[in-house]
Amino acid sequence: MSTIQMSENENLKVGQHPLSKLLISIQSKIVGQHQLIEHMLVCLLSDGHVLIEGMPGLAKTRSAKAIADGIEGGFHRIQFTPDLLPSDLIGTEIYIHEKSNFIFRKGPLFNNIILADEINRAPAKVQSALLEAMEEKQITVGHETHPLPELYMVIATQNPVEQEGTYNLPEAQLDRFMMHLEVGYPTPQEELLIVELDEKRQHKTSSEPSAITTKTEVFAARRAVADMFISENLKKYVVSLVTATRTPEKYDQDLARWIEYGASPRATIFMIRTAKALAWLRGDEYVTPEHIHSVAFPVLRHRIVPSFESEALGVSRNDIIKKLLEVVAIP
Repeated sequence: MSTIQMSENENLKVGQHPLSKLLISIQSKIVGQHQLIEHMLVCLLSDGHVLIEGMPGLAKTRSAKAIADGIEGGFHRIQFTPDLLPSDLIGTEIYIHEKSNFIFRKGPLFNNIILADEINRAPAKVQSALLEAMEEKQITVGHETHPLPELYMVIATQNPVEQEGTYNLPEAQLDRFMMHLEVGYPTPQEELLIVELDEKRQHKTSSEPSAITTKTEVFAARRAVADMFISENLKKYVVSLVTATRTPEKYDQDLARWIEYGASPRATIFMIRTAKALAWLRGDEYVTPEHIHSVAFPVLRHRIVPSFESEALGVSRNDIIKKLLEVVAIP
């Protein structure tokens, strides 16, 4: 298989991995979706947020809850609806008559892991309430700024086909997500395993186990990821990939016709961080071009704005990224 192709069935290496218990716990709850699990853990290790898109019933919410259940810390699921208000997320100031003063009552965003379910069902003013929280890990209410937990991750889901009662995420908010993951249908063999797992759940009476990975372990893993080696040539390669989305005419005429706007510098930063996290997660000693190709799709997918011509021709964003990896030379 070519290194620039997405590997849908690549198994995670468990072994004696520092987060092996977390991996085993997630895999025991989710059948298949190896790439989804891997990339969600990559975002966790890279201190980033993730947007998951797929048809209903493909374990998007279950995957997010599986990660949250395995990590020590607060978890809150927010079901986004058109009538949601920003104060329903960030909290509100309440007047205390006895003290003749206002106090701030924190909203659900003040948890470690947030599941924003069907995020595109909320209007823009609600979605914008997440911008400061996702980027700066703080929330400003009135004249006061309230810090969010050090371990903070937003996992958002959305369906790709439902248009009734939905609002497209603005580019500024899309850019806050480290990765945009696409979830596909399971294979027939995996679907049989899903049925068997569901039958076991129906007979299960014991409660779910408590968190098996502490915040200390997650922070230690993040430090190890930051120390992963990546050569200067590969850093320049990542920069070339991102700049090629802005000046595609210098690389390929098809790309020039397909891309309307390119990716921001945040894409460069995130691609290097996620490539290092992926190398660490797989037990490799340093970052290779294969790691960069694996993360290029979810990091760039939501940052490239296709042209009208590409949409008319049926050229997907994945096709654009695949072409990008073909025309930009590996050092």
